[in-house]
Amino acid sequence: MSRINTNVPALQAIGRLRTNRNDLALRLERLSTGLRINRGKDDPAGLIASETLRSEKRSLEQAIENSQRAINVISTAEGALNEASSLLLGLQRLVVGIGNKGALTDEEIAANQLEIDSILASIDRISNTASFGGSRLLDGSKAYTTASADTAALGHITLYSARVPEGSSRNVVVQVTQSAELAQLSFVGTSTSAVTLEVAGVTGTDIINFASGTSLTDIVNGLNDLAPVTGVSAILSTGGIRLNSTEYGSDAFVRVKPISGNFIESNSGSTILDKGLDAGVLINGVVASVKGVRADVRSSGLDARVFLTTAFAQALSSTTFRITGGGATFQLGPEVTPSAQVGVGFESISTGNLGNSVVGFLRSIGSGNSLQVSQSNAEAAQKIIAEAINQVAVYRGRLGSLQKNQIETNINSQQVALENVTASESAIRDADYATEVAALTRAQILSQATQSNLQLAIQLPSQVLSLLG
Repeated sequence: MSRINTNVPALQAIGRLRTNRNDLALRLERLSTGLRINRGKDDPAGLIASETLRSEKRSLEQAIENSQRAINVISTAEGALNEASSLLLGLQRLVVGIGNKGALTDEEIAANQLEIDSILASIDRISNTASFGGSRLLDGSKAYTTASADTAALGHITLYSARVPEGSSRNVVVQVTQSAELAQLSFVGTSTSAVTLEVAGVTGTDIINFASGTSLTDIVNGLNDLAPVTGVSAILSTGGIRLNSTEYGSDAFVRVKPISGNFIESNSGSTILDKGLDAGVLINGVVASVKGVRADVRSSGLDARVFLTTAFAQALSSTTFRITGGGATFQLGPEVTPSAQVGVGFESISTGNLGNSVVGFLRSIGSGNSLQVSQSNAEAAQKIIAEAINQVAVYRGRLGSLQKNQIETNINSQQVALENVTASESAIRDADYATEVAALTRAQILSQATQSNLQLAIQLPSQVLSLLG
């Protein structure tokens, strides 16, 4: 080494020292932040993958939070529905009590009617006040809205859930493929002798006696007078009488057992039975579950209950209505798409909405209305209350099913996804402390060794002085 203007070993030592100190600074930074990637240059490809996973992680976290909030909303609505259900059960008790007129005074009946009115007011209050975060749940403001429904074909429509394109509408086609039928028996009879019949239907059974010489017209009138008791009505037909159930569907039946007489000429001494037939219904091409004239459909995009009018239920035809909006949408998935959302219709539980156009609405059993219970309307009132109890129970069941089978399972699945995404993101971005501590020790040693080497390299040019004597 005889040149002193350029100290190559020192330059080499400086370069190595810079590298070692950069490595030491890198290890210290990673140990300080806990991250392996602190800026793009640390790992460009890893940074891209990490940011993508971070975005997915944030979406999953929000989806879980959304689901938990949805449960809070549903629990609030279900609590209000539970209280309404208790009130409806109280109505049932009062109506049955009023039916015991022979043991009640007029004052007691009036007092029961006042209590009925109070319960109806309480149900309306619950409907108007049940809310979450200032948003009312059961007043109908979160129910689905429909248009173009033919009231001559569809008596009542309840939409529990529907997938409607945002800013658009959805058509629902209701098609009757099989006519609903009453239970029906036809008889050709005479009126020449006394007749005793046992007639039974969905409402009950009664034994009817007709004296010798009673005309078919009088027999029809006698059977119709007992229709509320038996659930069987009668009309004159060609040469005889036709007995019909008062309701449609497979649950309806007419059973006649001749006890004496020759009214049933060809079937004397035997029991004759006929059952009704449920309508066959397709809703948007899906086979509906039908009971009489009530059709229920539950698919991924539509959950609805429709009451057909008797005329439409007997006609092999179709009708269409539109869902124009409404409902409450819960975002349960990490992506804002229809498949990651659940729509729920919160129907009003006011006394004007509970019940239906077939049996009547709950409000009508209050004082001053058409079916005031104290005015000998206990039977009709009980049918309305039974329908209202069923409606509230169905609401609660639907909401419970949504919470248990969709939202809670969604939380579980999203939580698993969040764990896996977080683990993947951590593997890419987080620092491995064992590795970094080992690398830090190495960088410290190399940095110190290089600094010592630099000191030696700096002293090398001074050796030329020995050449000068």
